[in-house]
Parts: sequence; structure tokens; C-alpha cells
Amino acid sequence: MESPEAGVGSKDFRALIPLYSNHVWNRLVASLPSDFSFLAKISQLFRRPARPQRRRRTSFLPVPLPSDSLDSSGYSSLKGTSRIYNALEDVMVLIYSNMHEIQKNLHFWESRAEGSNSQKIYFMLFERGPWAFVDGTVKLVKDSVVQGSSIQQLCSSASSHISQRIAMLNGLRFSLATFLAQVYIEVDRSCEEFATNSEKSVPLFLASMTELFQNLETSLGNLRTLYQINFPNESLQNPPEFEKLPEVNQDGSHWIGSEIDDVINTIYRNLHKLDSYLAAVVTRYKKPRRFTRYWIHYSCGAVGIAACSMWLIKHSRVMGSSDIDNWICEARNSTVCFFNDHVEQPLLSIRDELFETFRRRHKGVMELEEVQLTSNSLHRMLLAFSEQTKGQKLPDNASDQEMLEIVMARYEKELTHPIQNLLNGELARALLIQVQKLKLDIETAMLELNQILRANEINFAILAALPAFFLSFLLLAVIRAWLKQDTRAEGRGRAARIQRRLLIVDIEKQIMQYQIYLDQGSVSDAECMYGLMLYSLDRLYCAVEGHAKATGEWQWLRQDIIDLAKPRLQTAYKLKVTSRIERIYDCLLPSPKRQ
Repeated sequence: MESPEAGVGSKDFRALIPLYSNHVWNRLVASLPSDFSFLAKISQLFRRPARPQRRRRTSFLPVPLPSDSLDSSGYSSLKGTSRIYNALEDVMVLIYSNMHEIQKNLHFWESRAEGSNSQKIYFMLFERGPWAFVDGTVKLVKDSVVQGSSIQQLCSSASSHISQRIAMLNGLRFSLATFLAQVYIEVDRSCEEFATNSEKSVPLFLASMTELFQNLETSLGNLRTLYQINFPNESLQNPPEFEKLPEVNQDGSHWIGSEIDDVINTIYRNLHKLDSYLAAVVTRYKKPRRFTRYWIHYSCGAVGIAACSMWLIKHSRVMGSSDIDNWICEARNSTVCFFNDHVEQPLLSIRDELFETFRRRHKGVMELEEVQLTSNSLHRMLLAFSEQTKGQKLPDNASDQEMLEIVMARYEKELTHPIQNLLNGELARALLIQVQKLKLDIETAMLELNQILRANEINFAILAALPAFFLSFLLLAVIRAWLKQDTRAEGRGRAARIQRRLLIVDIEKQIMQYQIYLDQGSVSDAECMYGLMLYSLDRLYCAVEGHAKATGEWQWLRQDIIDLAKPRLQTAYKLKVTSRIERIYDCLLPSPKRQ
């Protein structure tokens, strides 16, 4: 077996001294007889495989390596297979993270490429920082003086600048997506062999990982040669030279723990080299920072803040002026007056009116009793007059309207001889009954009018508080819009839900394009498309996990996403799964239409 320092330059020698001491100690313990098993156990405690700091995420698309098959293998006693599983997780996380960074920068450059020539020129001059602005302006003036076609050259330079970055990032994405697909397919293929012959399948799988790293190295080398990448750091001038795995016994013999550690350490060193190289390349071709793109806005803002500061200092106590103190006092008084007139007083008026209504409830009852007394008196008068007029006793349930008709009929008859009947007849009595009826109607109308006035008093108080209510509503709307401004797929707003549904659209397109490439026999393009599909599935997995757990759908949605990632699943079934996902699960349904 190769020593841990094999294939590593002299600059990394100091970093590999602990690895070498670990290696020697493991070899020494392995050569001891079985009586020294206690020392072997101690060596297991102090053996720490060297690996870079993981960039752990909260969640990611699971590796297609079932844990039960790992535990059932012959290496569960040495925990070797679990370390391989962790290494595969780190490979996936690193590739997903770098692909996400590349995708963000690629989306930025593609949006700039779709702009007009004037927008491209504006980007080259004003969105690349002050030094680029000065350099571009000087070059623009110089070319206009010498050649007279500076605008066209600047437009051509902008298009070349943007297209070069798009091509480079597309190439990086192609290489990483192909590598991701090859690793995923290889792990899926090895799952069945783990259960049947794990001792032999593990070396074969790790040997295939070596070939995949070498393929990635070749792909990155071709990419660098094609686009003439130059870095200030000489160590990054060439693509990463991945280490080959140590020569292992692939005939099925049992591995010891040190050999598994050597393999895992080699994988992590390769990952560290890949991460360093990708960080350098992406940094060179990434989009400008937000501060760089909007440096003119920030500069104008700084100038405005400086001018305001000078103006404030001029009117402050520092310069012997009391203007600011007076303005603050006036603003405070205006705020207090507004609060008193439109918040405090209306609310107090509503409160007092409500409590006054309850306190005067007994008075309202008395008023109602007075109206009832007038009504009863009128009823008795009508009953007595009607019985005397008819000469018979009327039933107790006779209505006032019927008896009033009798009174009015008698009244009309008495009016034929008004003077005689006023003295000797029933005309005066009929008039008094009508006066009583008019009194009852007036009291009833006054009672209703009193209730209307009380209701209007509350309405007027509420109307006075409307400005404060409107301001509060506007403030809440602004806070709500600020909280829902997250447009990422992980958010909770309408835009985030649309982003999640668009991810499903991308997955459907990638599934169909993957099948088309397979039918055409284009293996490399098919692997790249499969890797892009895995990346989209990883984004969907991370975006819906929290929402699906909140609705209790995560168990089924997670399994559907994992099924979509299986390379041996039929395309027709995958398309059915995507259709079911966007129709069934609540976190992926369309947003309700606004009324």
C-alpha cells in the first residue's frame, strides 16, 4: 500500500506529518498478535482521519446508499462503511454547494446577455466599480479620438466579457453535473452488491471513485485549456491533480481499518483540492458584488448623508443654533396632538359612550315602561268606548286597530252635528282618545330617535379615530410586505411558491431531455442532464422540507423526490410522479387567486 504522502508535493509535507504517524501506528498495531487486542481498540480511539471542514447544510438530497446494507456488511465492526457513507455525503454537499454558486452567477450573466447594447455598455462602465469606470471612460475617450467608433467597440467588448463568463460557468456546470451523475449512478449500482458481497464490492466501488476523479480532472483540464484561465496563484495555474486511491486488494479479502482510513483521507484531500480550484475559478468569473454594482448609488447616498450631516450640524447646538431643538419640540407637540385628537380621545369617547349606555340601561327601561303605560291606557280607553258604542262586551284579545276603527266610525258620525254632540254626545271622548293615540306615537318616535342618536355618537367617535386606524393598517401592510419579500424557493410568500413550482417544471424538462439524449446515444450529454436534474431535485428537497413537515406531508413528498432521483426508474413513471407532486402536496399547489 502507498504511504499517505504519496502523490503530495513538498509544500503539503507538514500537513501530512500527523497522517504519516497515524499510518505507522496503525501498521504497528495491525502487526501485533491477537493478545494485544486491547491496544488495537485504543488505536481505534486515536485514529482520526484527516478531512477538511465540512460545509454542512441543514438538508440535502440523500445519497442513494441505504444504511441497512451498510450495517449488514462485514465492515460494521470497524465503522468503515459508515465513514464511506459520510464521505459520500460530503462529496454530494460540496458538489451541490458549488453548483448552486455557479448557477446563481450564471443566471446573472445570462440576464445581462439578454439586455440591450445600451444596458451592456452601462454595465461595463457603471456596474464594475469606480476603477473600471475610470478605465472604461479613459479608453472610451481615447478610442473616440483615435478611431471614432468607440461605442461599437465598447459594446463588442461588453458582449465578449459577458459571453466568456457564461461559457466558462456553463463548462464548469457541465463538468460538475457529469461528475455528480456518475457518482450517483455508481452508488446506486453498488447498492445491490453491498448486500451480496460487500467485502469485494467496497474495493471495487472505491476504485471506481478514483476513475471518476480522474475523469473530472481531465474535464477541468480541457476547460482551462479552452478558455485560457490564468490565476495569480501559481499553484492554481493547472487543474487539480487528484490523488489516486492506494492500491487495495480487490480480490475480496478483508480490509483493516487503516486501509479504509487511507482511502477516506485520499477522498477528502481530493475534495479539498477540488473545492479550492472551484473557489478560485468561480471567484474569477462570478458576478460583481452588490456594493460594486451599485457603487454610484452608494456614493450619491454618502454625499447626500454628508450634506445632511453638515446641514444638521449648522442648525445644531454645536454651532450655537437652537433650530433643531425647536423642530424637535414642534414635531413632538404635533405628534402628541395628533395622538390625542385621533387616537386617545376617540377611543375614550367610544369607551365612555359604551359604558354610559350600560349605565343608562335602567333609564332606557323606564322610558320603555312609560310608553307601555301610555299604550295600556289607550287600550283601556278604546275598549271602554267600543263596548259602550256596541252595547256588548268585546273579547280580551281584541286588537287596538279594530277598536280604533270603531272609534273613528263613531267620530265621523258624531261630526255630522258637532256642536250638539260635543255637549251631549261622544265627540269630546273620541277626540281625547285620538289625543292619547297621538301621544303614544310621539313617545314611540322619541324612543327610536334616542336610540339612533346614541348609535351615531359611537359612529362619530369611530370616524374621528379612522386616521389612526389607516396609519396602523398602512404600517402593518408595510411590515407584512417586508416579511414576505423573500423570493427564494424556501420562503413563504407568493413568489416563493411560484419558484417551487418552477423547479418542478425544470425537473420535468430535464427528465425528458435526459431520455432524449439516451435515445440519441449521447452519453455525456445524458449524464450532464441527469446531474442537473439531481441538482434541481436537491433544491426542491431543501425548499419544501420545512413546509411539508408543517403540513404533515414530508414523509410521502420526500419519498417521491428520492424516487425521481433513481437512475433506473422509467421516465414515464417519473413524469407521473412530477404530475402528482404538483397536484397533491399543499406546499406546491398554486397560490390562491387574489380577489
